[in-house]
Amino acid sequence: MKSEKENECCPPFDPSLWDDKLFEWNNKLFIKDKVRTFLFMPLNFGKVVRRLDKKLKANGADFSEAVCLSDHTSKWNMDIYVSLNKEINDPSLKRFNGSFYSKVYEGDFKDTGKWCSDYETFTNAKGYNIKKMYMWYTTCPKCAKKYGKNYTVILSEVGEKV
Repeated sequence: MKSEKENECCPPFDPSLWDDKLFEWNNKLFIKDKVRTFLFMPLNFGKVVRRLDKKLKANGADFSEAVCLSDHTSKWNMDIYVSLNKEINDPSLKRFNGSFYSKVYEGDFKDTGKWCSDYETFTNAKGYNIKKMYMWYTTCPKCAKKYGKNYTVILSEVGEKV
């Protein structure tokens, strides 16, 4: 019989650590990959994450922080940026620098459009200018069902309004 830890696909998410927070990132490490999508729905997300996990482990790194940012570049593709705990020699390594504002939403993915609209309104009211927006789907559908919550973090690089 497997323990709860062995059955854990996605770690539990604590929204209080990410809701209405401003982060200053200086060379925060991420590794980038691409996920195929159909009308924005990921088709091979799990396969890509497993491939990244294998690559990181082979280099003595991991994504223990479990931050996985999605950039929907079209209806057919999304770039993902997975945080890692140490630098590796890989051309897909990216560094995030600057101010990043996050807000947490909970519910069905069909509400993503509403969340994005709310996020833009909320961010503008705080006096931030959105430079680049990312989505962080904190759990897979199976784990969201297990935990009873489906949290999504909208995070963007922000600058102050001029």
